[in-house]
Amino acid sequence: MLGRVPDNAPAVLADHAVYWAQDEAFPVIAPQPGAQAKGLLVRGLTSADLEALDFYEGGFGYDARPVTVTVDGQGAQALVYFPPEGKFTAGAPWSLDAWRQDWEEITMRAAAEVMARRTTHSAAEIRGMLPFFRSRAWAQQIARTPAPQTVRNPMTMDQVEITGKRPGFHGFFTMNAFKLRYRRFDGDWSPELPRECFMSFDVALVLPYDPVLDKVLLVEQLRFGPVQRGDPAPWVLEPIAGLVDARETPEAAARREAVEEAHLTLTDLRPMVRGYASPGYSTEFYHSFLGLCDLSGRGQSQGGLEAENEDIRNHVIAFTDAMDLLDTGEINAAPLAMMLLWLATKREALRAAA
Repeated sequence: MLGRVPDNAPAVLADHAVYWAQDEAFPVIAPQPGAQAKGLLVRGLTSADLEALDFYEGGFGYDARPVTVTVDGQGAQALVYFPPEGKFTAGAPWSLDAWRQDWEEITMRAAAEVMARRTTHSAAEIRGMLPFFRSRAWAQQIARTPAPQTVRNPMTMDQVEITGKRPGFHGFFTMNAFKLRYRRFDGDWSPELPRECFMSFDVALVLPYDPVLDKVLLVEQLRFGPVQRGDPAPWVLEPIAGLVDARETPEAAARREAVEEAHLTLTDLRPMVRGYASPGYSTEFYHSFLGLCDLSGRGQSQGGLEAENEDIRNHVIAFTDAMDLLDTGEINAAPLAMMLLWLATKREALRAAA
């Protein structure tokens, strides 16, 4: 946030305690007689530094209040950021070590995204974007487990150099502009190349399938890609899908999204394909699953979360009908096509075992 480590000293705020904000990845400080809240007193901050801190903390709704802390046995005036009244519930006592283990890297990456939007967004706008910044940071941690390299060459990121960065775009999505060079197949280095990359998320996809009825559940909703492409019919048939939240497994995300989008509890989850949506220019990565379930008594129904402005229609149709839609082109979302074709190779065994 400040671009440097300022002068600081250990300090204590009497009659206060620090807790985890319940179901969150950050602390809350609250009055508590007899307790001591330990922290650091940061000195030498400029007005620009304070404006930067105010912007970041404003994304959580926190505001700075004057207090007296103790430093080396002496009282000192300070500002402490307090949470808004009634906004967060205090959970377990705060553990900096636990935060470092689970949340430090995610938080630091998310903070960089916050500060990149300082001149283009308000703190209130940032507040609603924070979970997505954390999801994007979490995707970069998941990415550290690579796919096998049996046919592919054995080169790694050690043979890729990011040589510079250029101004990109920072909104809900991020477009990184950069320069790089890389080791070519002939062993030489490429020239320095200007490139751009769409910084997206890891996504959990699930195709619900009832092997007894031989039916699948598809979701239909308005999609903005077709709208912007100029497609006159921009409603799309898709699998259930959603972002993998920070610290969430793709499997848990798939089960959560099935409930949110289709009010459906899956009895089993089978891994399908894991891969990049469009690796030439996007980080978006799909974790695809087949969701075994009971679809009896289900037909066309509504789904989605009202809080997320989702307007989703669910269709339960025979597998053979879904394949017909693939042949006619009415199914025009590639992830759904991929998942149906995967299911076609496993369908006989799944039906026999049902």
